[in-house]
Amino acid sequence: MPRKKRPDKIVLATRNRGKIREFKFLLRQIPLNILTLDDFPEVPEVQETGETFFDNAFKKAYEIATSLGMITLADDSGLEVDALGGAPGVYSARYAGDKATDEENYLKLLKELKGVPLERRTARFRCVIVVCDPHGAWLKAEGVWEGLISFSPRGRYGFGYDPVFLIPDLGKTAAEIPPKFKNQLSHRANALRELIELLPTFLQII
Repeated sequence: MPRKKRPDKIVLATRNRGKIREFKFLLRQIPLNILTLDDFPEVPEVQETGETFFDNAFKKAYEIATSLGMITLADDSGLEVDALGGAPGVYSARYAGDKATDEENYLKLLKELKGVPLERRTARFRCVIVVCDPHGAWLKAEGVWEGLISFSPRGRYGFGYDPVFLIPDLGKTAAEIPPKFKNQLSHRANALRELIELLPTFLQII
């Protein structure tokens, strides 16, 4: 019986340029040709209707994998602020509205936290990654990055809530540290480190 051919491609289920840059950097050691949804303009956006990060990541990975017939990696990630009961959570990308900009989202967050002292502004970025094959086999990894919400935006790097996400040990926001350094610390990096340990075995058995 001929040996099953090992996959040589993986699709990143995103058109977000910031995420694509981070994923490509972090996955550079994996011997796969990395494609994105930019390579498949005919594929519609998957609606994130889940109640958890896993729900949304799985939905994106499964729908695109089965649509394209290719292994797909999808993530859902966001910011959880303790003083806001875990908000914005799964609504992080649309916290200020469906078409909100990054700036509109983090300015709304700062407004919601007005008057809250620094010690109560604890927060974390959470990332859940799902890899799915066209037959429905899947793999999950998760990572978090703990921090605080600053009182005002600072920094020119990154995207999303990075300008207001303060790393206490550094005294800097995520937008004040260069991408190469951020990619060693971030929630996405932590999730991908876990994924990279599991992915080679997964690719052999699907």
